[in-house]
Amino acid sequence: MRKEKVKADVRLKNFWRKSERFADLFNAVIFEGREIISPQDFQEMDTDMSGIIKMKDYEESVVRIRDVMKMTAYGVRFAVLGIENQQKIHYAMPLRTMLYDGLGYLKEYQEITRIWKMHGAKRTEDEFLSKMRKEDRLHPIITIVVYYGEKEWDGPLSLKDMIEDMPEEIQKIFPDYRMNLVQVLDSDKYTFHNEDVRTVFEISREIFRGNFRKISEKYRNKGIDSELAAVIGEITDFRECWKAPENEGVVNMCTALENLRLQCRQLGWREGVQEGWQEGRQKGLQEGHQAGLKEGRQAGLKEGHQAGLKEGRQAGLKEGHQAGLKEGHQIGLQDGRQEGIKQRNREIILRMMDKGYSVIDIAVLLEMPEDEIYEVLK
Repeated sequence: MRKEKVKADVRLKNFWRKSERFADLFNAVIFEGREIISPQDFQEMDTDMSGIIKMKDYEESVVRIRDVMKMTAYGVRFAVLGIENQQKIHYAMPLRTMLYDGLGYLKEYQEITRIWKMHGAKRTEDEFLSKMRKEDRLHPIITIVVYYGEKEWDGPLSLKDMIEDMPEEIQKIFPDYRMNLVQVLDSDKYTFHNEDVRTVFEISREIFRGNFRKISEKYRNKGIDSELAAVIGEITDFRECWKAPENEGVVNMCTALENLRLQCRQLGWREGVQEGWQEGRQKGLQEGHQAGLKEGRQAGLKEGHQAGLKEGRQAGLKEGHQAGLKEGHQIGLQDGRQEGIKQRNREIILRMMDKGYSVIDIAVLLEMPEDEIYEVLK
């Protein structure tokens, strides 16, 4: 069996390097299907947009490699056209595209400065400062991002979409940068003339939509070039279904569609198993959580009761000791006060007896019962 080690991005880059396909994409997107750009007018360009950004005493290198770049003439001396392939949603894609295009302009600017420095042409003070002549102009760079994902793009389409809400006054002066996005999923809104582009987009799109019958009705008796089939396999992630037999350059559509249906059924079964496992896991987690809550609550009540008893006993002992001290102090004060009064009365009674007072006289003067006076004299 033939082994393949071709990366998906390389296969997609190679697909668009053919000028006929490249031109058809830009004609469909920019000129609404009118064949304005001719494949014969293209010139290949270096895809390396790396550059050095200089600011006074600071400089930094920025390395960026573009997917496909071509140069063509249309209304200006030339325009630079580029394609960026995107298989997943990228939530910073407008910024990324702006950076690519900005580096392209920087590269052309640096080339202008290099040429003028080399020729040593006379320049004005302002031209010397900017390192370009007043009449020098950069050339437009147009980038199309081709998104091959199965789900609809839900990311930003412009730099403004990536910015937080701005006051109306700021929005009026904000320099936006819009991204040109083409989605395979809704590519039927474009008019393609190139058979290869139309085939790849249509079959991939209908696979995403699950319209196997539509594919079968149109392509049942046709063979698909192995290169196109491989691209479809990369886009839809069904590579095995679109492999051409060894030593053959064409994929039989009947065989490919049958393999596709079989793989979809197997994939559905596997996904069902995964889904069931996931649901079972979630259910187990939920039931285990409930059981854990119940057992934990019971254990907590028991341990809390024991701890409460211990802490309550200690607190009771402490508080009882404090209360006992207080009450004992009060009782002691009261008893001491009574004892003091009693001792004082005894001393007075004895002094009065020494002076010849009778018990009756003392009782009248001190307002005390006679029996208490006799009790003191014992």
